[in-house]
This record gives sequence, structure tokens and C-alpha cells, in this order.
Amino acid sequence: MLGAIIGDIVGSVYEFRNYRAKDFDPFFHPKAFFTDDTVCTIAVADALVNQRDPATSLRDWGRRYWDNGGWGQRFALWIATDDMGPYDSLGNGAAMRVSGAGLLARSLEEALTLSDMVTEVTHNHPEGMKGAAATAVSVFLARSGASAEAIRSDITQRFGYDLSLTVDQIRPTYRYNERSQDTVPQALICALEATDFEDAIRNAISIGGDSDTIAAIAGGIAEARFGIDEEMAKKAWTFLPEEMKNVLNALYKQAEVTAS
Repeated sequence: MLGAIIGDIVGSVYEFRNYRAKDFDPFFHPKAFFTDDTVCTIAVADALVNQRDPATSLRDWGRRYWDNGGWGQRFALWIATDDMGPYDSLGNGAAMRVSGAGLLARSLEEALTLSDMVTEVTHNHPEGMKGAAATAVSVFLARSGASAEAIRSDITQRFGYDLSLTVDQIRPTYRYNERSQDTVPQALICALEATDFEDAIRNAISIGGDSDTIAAIAGGIAEARFGIDEEMAKKAWTFLPEEMKNVLNALYKQAEVTAS
């Protein structure tokens, strides 16, 4: 989803130089770029839309855009090794790439099934699976018109995440972390507390930590809640190569059919 990709692009310059406020300007920094988060989001979307094996699609896109960097050490090894299976990861990489599953699902149960299918090829640790599933379910519920409070309640009951803190409460003490259980709840709060799409991305950047990934997770949910301003969407498209745009267009076209 473009919302996740925008979060990744905006957050790309703050991942290792956190900016703990919402007033950063411009929104798209001149040095911003898409990272591995976008590459993997596209790979998962490609797998879902074109019925490709998720592992094959992730390796294909990962190798094609290897120089974008940002790969976790074990994920990089997995990409480079044809016969390597899942490696019990509890990282947030599965959650940041899964938004397409929530977009295409026709039911909550299907959102969970699609999430598991594209996650278990790498992040088969229970926490990795849970983080991806919570993200996909949040996207599905938001797309279905559920309120922020309804989503918060469902995710808390279903996955046990504590979503009671506010962005302002998280920000002062939050530190860089790539574990799913220490990033997904924070990203969900950033999306659910937001007043519009841009506010969700600004929330995510402002808490610091793994900025591009937190903003990617929040961005996918925020897009489902609010949509994306047309000018912002046009700007985001300029960062992407044609083959990525083609996958996104196919994803949105299929999502329209799914929703009808």
C-alpha cells in the first residue's frame, strides 16, 4: 500500500537520526528514499496479486534492489540463499511489509490467513507472526470502517497488545528497537491516535526508534483509515520505479474488485 511506502520514504532519513517532534519540514526530505521496507512491501503485494510463492517473490525483489540496503543480517542471508527456510525471526520486518494482505482480504479471517501465508516464510516466531497479523487486521478493520476505538479494542483482545499509552507518553523514553513486540504496538498507536494520514506519519517519526519501519506500519493503517491527500500521493509516486508502480496499480485494482 502506498501509505506504508510513504511512511518508509519519509522515515528513511530519521531511522538513525531520530527527530523527536512532529514539526519536521519538509514532509519529504530532499535526501529521502525508499528502503528495504518498500521493496518488501512490493514483493508481498506481488505475491498476493499474482499468486506467487511469497519466498520467491521476496527473494526476487530483494536481489533486484539489493543495493537499497537496510536489510537485517539474517534476512539478507535468507535472500541470498535459495534453499534457506524460515529462521524464527521476531523482528518487525513482517509487519512493515504486510499491509497488502489487509487491503485484499474479504474477511477478518482471510486477513489472518493471508498475513500468515506471507509471514511464515521468514518470521515464523510467534511474535513475528503476531505483529504481522495485528497489522493486517488493523488495515482490514480500518478499511471496513471500524473506528479507532473499535480497532484498538479488537487488537488488544485478540493479540494482547497494550495500546493504552498516547504518542506523547511514548515519545520521551522510547528507544530504537527492531523487535515486533516493541514496535508494532507503538506504530498502531501512532495510526489510531492520528487525525489524518499526515498526522499518523508525523506521530510515527516523532517517537524515534526504527523510524522508517514504524512509519511504514502506521502508514498502511492510516491510509485505510483516512486515505491519502492527492498531492502527497503524486509526490510519493515520483520516488518509485515503473515496475513498483505496476504492482501497486494491480494491487489497488484487485482491491476494488474485492470490495465490490
